[in-house]
Amino acid sequence: KTVKYKYNINSAMSYRYLMNISSNLRLYVKKSSIHGYGLYTCEFINEGEPVIEYIGEYIRNIISDKREKYYDKIESSCYMFRLNENIIIDATKWGNVSRFINHSCEPNCFCKIVSCDQNLKHIVIFAKRDIAAHEEITYDYQ
Repeated sequence: KTVKYKYNINSAMSYRYLMNISSNLRLYVKKSSIHGYGLYTCEFINEGEPVIEYIGEYIRNIISDKREKYYDKIESSCYMFRLNENIIIDATKWGNVSRFINHSCEPNCFCKIVSCDQNLKHIVIFAKRDIAAHEEITYDYQ
């Protein structure tokens, strides 16, 4: 099944629009039956719509390894998302509610790397199918 994109996210203007409509008014965090806390919708989201950007601190592998060990040592949750071979986005201490999206083998969302310029890439979560109001947002971590 091919997902049709409602927005042209290849331009910086469309990306800025996406970030303005996203998340704060459309999503909330609460206890999840999947694991710990989860991210939920306030309203219906159409298939192909951008849901939220995964936001955090851009770090290199060597820093990521050190932080993972530190978070493990202090028994803290760790919210990291690999952007490419060299860069990880760490949302553990700095980020947004996207860190609460849980894994599912049958997710309602998928991730796409979006470039607004040649230097900075973003991870944007899109609806894989129509998502009902108050449904938990999930994607496949693999």
